Amino acid sequence: MKIIIYGIAGRMGAEVRRLTEEGVRGASLHAGVDQGGNDSGFPHFQNLEQVPAGADCIIDFSHHTAVKPLLAYATKNKIPVVLCTTGHTDKELALIKEAAKHTAVFFSANMSMGVALLAELAKKAAAVYPNADIEIVETHHNRKLDAPSGTALMIANAIKAVRTAATFALGRSGQGKRTAQEIGIHAVRMGNIVGTHEVLIGTDTETITLKHEAHSRALFADGAMAAAEFICGKPAGLYNMQDMIKF
Repeated sequence: MKIIIYGIAGRMGAEVRRLTEEGVRGASLHAGVDQGGNDSGFPHFQNLEQVPAGADCIIDFSHHTAVKPLLAYATKNKIPVVLCTTGHTDKELALIKEAAKHTAVFFSANMSMGVALLAELAKKAAAVYPNADIEIVETHHNRKLDAPSGTALMIANAIKAVRTAATFALGRSGQGKRTAQEIGIHAVRMGNIVGTHEVLIGTDTETITLKHEAHSRALFADGAMAAAEFICGKPAGLYNMQDMIKF
């Protein structure tokens, strides 16, 4: 499995590079693409059009604003792509859906299989406890730009699949009690925390707490490699972590 790492000069791109150099999941580095940085130890290009043919998959850890040229290249060359960035605009999300008509696109707000499992468990709990109050608390490092996190929204949308009338309350302030349909989503930003997501499901008599903690950013690189292995050979379509953990 020959990988193009889009955004190889970044922190997560470097993690994926390390895994390819170790041959994880039978992968090898085909090329790295990044406008910044360089390294004579691997084939580095400023844009995708310079990359020689022969890659099996693209792993994107660049920035959501770079999605347009990335998807144009992937669809033109029919190369599967794993999108690991978050914060996409509505226009960018439309581009992703359109690209999935022409090639396999793996798109997840979080590349951790553990988080995908958390979302499934939260969905199940919401179905079992249809009248419970549900709150989501996500904590990240103080440099994270988007709030709430894409992962928190992914979990909330998983719950909404079984609570179709649910509304999202992003933070809470002022006067007035919560509604029965409300899912509270709270963002905490501090220090160097990689990522913690906690789902609280509470009734008048008991509380269930589901929690996932990322101990290292390498977790997301490993998830991206698993996604690349999963998507290679798949027909055109939009895939996510839930597709990988179906049970």
